[in-house]
Amino acid sequence: MEVPESHPRYRSLLARHKLTEGMREGLVAPQGLIAQGRSEAFDYLIGERTIPPARRAEKAAAAYLILASRPVVSVNGNVAALAAKDVVRLTRAVPARIEVNLFYRTEARVRRIARRLEDEGATEVLGVKPDARIPGLESKRSLCSRDGIYSSDVVLVPLEDGDRTEALARMGKTVVAVDLNPMSRTSMAAAVTIVDELTRALPNIIGFVKSMKRHASTAKQIMKAFDNDRNLSQTFEYMRDRLDRLAR
Repeated sequence: MEVPESHPRYRSLLARHKLTEGMREGLVAPQGLIAQGRSEAFDYLIGERTIPPARRAEKAAAAYLILASRPVVSVNGNVAALAAKDVVRLTRAVPARIEVNLFYRTEARVRRIARRLEDEGATEVLGVKPDARIPGLESKRSLCSRDGIYSSDVVLVPLEDGDRTEALARMGKTVVAVDLNPMSRTSMAAAVTIVDELTRALPNIIGFVKSMKRHASTAKQIMKAFDNDRNLSQTFEYMRDRLDRLAR
């Protein structure tokens, strides 16, 4: 089925198509479709647009990535299906490393996701042969690469689960999250929480990275001024005010 770009739900329907195709190709776990549906519900609350607090968080995310010594972008099946090309663009712009890190991990899925990223131009994808563990997590959820997430200082974790975000924060990592649910444990545990849809957020971060990359002093000012708790409060206020307007 072809959906015209003029359709008011075009972007959402396109995302659904990419995820169902990703599941057929072995990139996305079935549970990932449930997660997408939950995210869409929160996207409705913000009007399916990048709201001002999200834009501030995206700018802060770019600043943290630029100033990091060992930045890493963590990729799961949903991220690979929705935005593999933008992940590669972002890691080139920073530059940062890419690591596949899965909640529902199978070696076949890891390899497929790595291949998808390589098809989009990634020259090195970590996580295929993990050689370290994230402390405080059980089973395969803890597996990571020593040269990637384990030794990173800043980790961008789009569409991540709360337990792993909390564990990374306990390790002393600066966690940058993309999560449409501002009430999730991921959102609460991250140092920078971007309440925006992934395919809107990544191009915005890329744009901020490119504009700030040669201006380290500006990036430092943005990073220092950003307050994640205050930004989340402003996100809740935006949602409340929008619901109040709709209820009238």
